[in-house]
Amino acid sequence: MSDRPGSDDIEASRAPLVEHLIELRSRLIRSMIAFVLAFCVTYYFSEEIYQFLTQPLAEALGDDPSRRLIYTALQETFFTYIKVAMFGALCLAFPIIAGQLWMFIAPGLYRDERMAFLPFLLATPLLFLLGASLVFFFIMPMATEFFLSFESAGGDGALPIQLETRVSEYLSLVMTLIFAFGLAFQLPVLLMLMGRAGLVSSAALVKQRKYAIVGAFAAAAILTPPDPISQVGLGVPIILLYEISIIGVRLIERKRAEKRAAETGESAA
Repeated sequence: MSDRPGSDDIEASRAPLVEHLIELRSRLIRSMIAFVLAFCVTYYFSEEIYQFLTQPLAEALGDDPSRRLIYTALQETFFTYIKVAMFGALCLAFPIIAGQLWMFIAPGLYRDERMAFLPFLLATPLLFLLGASLVFFFIMPMATEFFLSFESAGGDGALPIQLETRVSEYLSLVMTLIFAFGLAFQLPVLLMLMGRAGLVSSAALVKQRKYAIVGAFAAAAILTPPDPISQVGLGVPIILLYEISIIGVRLIERKRAEKRAAETGESAA
């Protein structure tokens, strides 16, 4: 018999907690293994991946053989390829990491909750890919042309101004834009999950629309380089995604109301 009251309850609750922690550790280890294996693959192709990321700059510079990328520290290119490989490994291993996360939380959800949560989990990488594609195929070419417009040929006593960007600085710019757009494109997932949990309503989102517009461009100014193309290119999609989120939350509220009405009708019958 225990000396302290309630000690049996504490021990009973401690056992499931330890089991959950062991399972969490197992899921994290599997995720890390997937990331390390993906890193080995992406590091082997890191130079090709970096060349792919530099395509917008290469196309803007044309076929001029005098144009180049430079590095000013002995280890700069090596660490740049490491960052490229880590970035690629995270993208490559994300389905496995997300799957491990899903297998950890799914047993604690009801069947209808699992069915409701799964589409959002599947939409997350698709929306991130959509944001990254917008950066690579639309924003980066326009931003590159904008920045190159500040070059000058010099003459009449003025020195020429020519771009010679560092490999690490270019990678930082591309990764910043990709992550900024990828995270911003998760807005519908976040707001619709909050709407499903009852934390926000479509009426509240409509009421806060003007503040959302200001916040969208403020976030774009913080997350992107200080050029109008990148800021407008991120601000406008955020506003469109906000409007899509309002429609999504309305659909969720409508389904919830229909379900409540059906349950009320069955109980009355």
